Amino acid sequence: MNKIVNQIKKVFQSQLAIPIVALLILVIFNLFRDPSFFSITIKSNNLGNTVLSGNLVSILNGASELVILSIGMTLVTSATRGQDISIGAAAAIAGSVFVKVLRAGTINPGTIFAALILACIVAIIFCLFNGLLIAKFNIQPMIASLILYTAGRPIAYWINGGATPNVESPLLTYIGGFIPHIAIPTPILAVVVFILLINLLLKKTTLSLYIQSVGINEGAAKLNGINPVIWKLVVFVILGVCVTIAGSINVCRIGLINHETILLDIEMDAILAVAIGGNSLGGGKFKLSGSILGAYIIQALTITLYAMKVSSTAVKAYKAIVIIIIVVAGSPVVKAWLGKVKNKILEKRAATVKVEAK
Repeated sequence: MNKIVNQIKKVFQSQLAIPIVALLILVIFNLFRDPSFFSITIKSNNLGNTVLSGNLVSILNGASELVILSIGMTLVTSATRGQDISIGAAAAIAGSVFVKVLRAGTINPGTIFAALILACIVAIIFCLFNGLLIAKFNIQPMIASLILYTAGRPIAYWINGGATPNVESPLLTYIGGFIPHIAIPTPILAVVVFILLINLLLKKTTLSLYIQSVGINEGAAKLNGINPVIWKLVVFVILGVCVTIAGSINVCRIGLINHETILLDIEMDAILAVAIGGNSLGGGKFKLSGSILGAYIIQALTITLYAMKVSSTAVKAYKAIVIIIIVVAGSPVVKAWLGKVKNKILEKRAATVKVEAK
């Protein structure tokens, strides 16, 4: 029992304290508001497949693209001490290339794989453009990525000849929806596989150590033989893979590419997910689990607001208020204040014990 209590204390004293508390508040709020919010049902979809349905499934499914992009944003933030605000535009480019290749021939597993690889190469090239400006020319990440943020969606529009073409195929429906005889949405499975692969990459290599070293102290990293330019470019390669997967999943969900609306404003949610997860936006040490949890919190908040019949135009305002509270609660100033309060309480307790002992 003591071990369990100690483990709980460690969690609430760690970087994950704020996101866990935020998630608990959302859970408790929805339990009181509507206990059926957490119910999961089994039903048949339009294709006659038996699938899972419910708000929890919607949260996990709807946050898929955000989780993947939050992972990429976390690595970029850690290494460059800044944020890439062009990931939505880069995803639009990747999605456009994905659709362009699919429409060039018959849609089959080989074509989908080729489209994914080509889209990934193009996305990596555009992300490396940002990375080069940041790593080689020392331009602040947000300013460097502002170029692609502005030009990315028009480029995506140009790739498909100024159109918003549809792509229809049962295979794409399986990727964006459900695979027959599997009740869990495919995007959720894709996220699980991606998280496992990225964790394997970080744990079995020195990638995590080098990224954090560059982000914490670039000068010290150089003295230890670590080339900051190379590792900054590496995180942008990973980001290119992330935007490709997110953009392709979104295309498969809706069956078309619309350069203006695909993953619109998702870069802001990704930055917030990193912040809510307790990661410093000033770079350095990171915890992917915090960013992943932050992404699901943002989606859970969105689904909660929709369940409360809040209009789509007002959802962003409510989300902003809640997120401001969460981010401020996790700020160094508030943490320092809470630490002082905790120390004072401990001092009072110690004084009381001494008095009682006398």
